[in-house]
Amino acid sequence: MDNATLIAVASIVTSGLTIAVGSIAPALGEGRAVTSALSSLAQQPEAAGVITRTLFVGLAMIESIAIYCFVVSMILLFANPFWSHALNVLPGK
Repeated sequence: MDNATLIAVASIVTSGLTIAVGSIAPALGEGRAVTSALSSLAQQPEAAGVITRTLFVGLAMIESIAIYCFVVSMILLFANPFWSHALNVLPGK
């Protein structure tokens, strides 16, 4: 295998792992946050507004982790900074 193929394989595998871990961890965190919020709402229904608002802010912050992982994955697939280096090192250049 040449350098370009190795970089392509490594980029695709790393991108897949980034998406896998980057979607599992936030999903578990969001589930736990919703569970805690529903438990709090059941115990103190008068604080529903504050709990709901705090829940949505927390969910947005948790979801940003998944979005960052998605961005890193897209960079690895489509704007990989190692491609230019690999193409310059290839024979015939």
